Amino acid sequence: MKQQDASSTGVLYGIGVGPGDPELIPVKSVRLLQSVDIIFTASSSKNQYSMAVRVVRDYLPAKADVRQLPFPMTMDREVVRRSWHEHADCVIRELEQGRNAAFLTLGDPLTYSTFGYLLRIIQQSAPHIRIETVPGITSYQAAAAATNTPLVEGEENLLLLSGVNGGGRLREMADCSDNVVFLKAYKNVSDIAQTLADTGRLDCSLGVVRCGLPEQEIFYDLQELSRNQPKYWTLIISKKKRTDDH
Repeated sequence: MKQQDASSTGVLYGIGVGPGDPELIPVKSVRLLQSVDIIFTASSSKNQYSMAVRVVRDYLPAKADVRQLPFPMTMDREVVRRSWHEHADCVIRELEQGRNAAFLTLGDPLTYSTFGYLLRIIQQSAPHIRIETVPGITSYQAAAAATNTPLVEGEENLLLLSGVNGGGRLREMADCSDNVVFLKAYKNVSDIAQTLADTGRLDCSLGVVRCGLPEQEIFYDLQELSRNQPKYWTLIISKKKRTDDH
């Protein structure tokens, strides 16, 4: 791909649309979505649905050019890597034509986000491209607000983990973690709940499913949550028992 001067190329905006409530989208993001030429978003190769687009739909111009980038749902890293590079090339081609583009992602663009992969590839392949990231409210921040749960107080720390592989990482780090958040708990709620029980945290834990959406559910009993049909947007917040609780 022929390298161009940054002044002649478009800008890529990484936009986090928040956890699901359209009213939690940053004002800056709304302004950008109404001015860019193209809006990209990731979707599964199995369907044409995008939760991120659903969240921002009311803010988009009537003739907005929305393009979904389908990703294969596979554990084959080479297939996934090839897909990312193909999509990055697609985005770069549009930017090289001087068009401004946005890439939508749920939550925050730089927190367990698909945008992070795209960002890295474009920075490596086309370093002259200007990229701006607009932060978004994460699902765990919204879940904490929905349950009035302080994430950290005083000198406490917060451990943010992916739940894709269950509770293993917490077993390794339990002694140095005050409060813990598991994102992407999904099918591993039972293992995570067992880990929390083993580390004495289960009674101070809660789960939130589809946070910020009309169908949001809150579970103060993780055993009950583990008995339910797994839902993709599931997170868990766990706090260390405080010795000064009354």
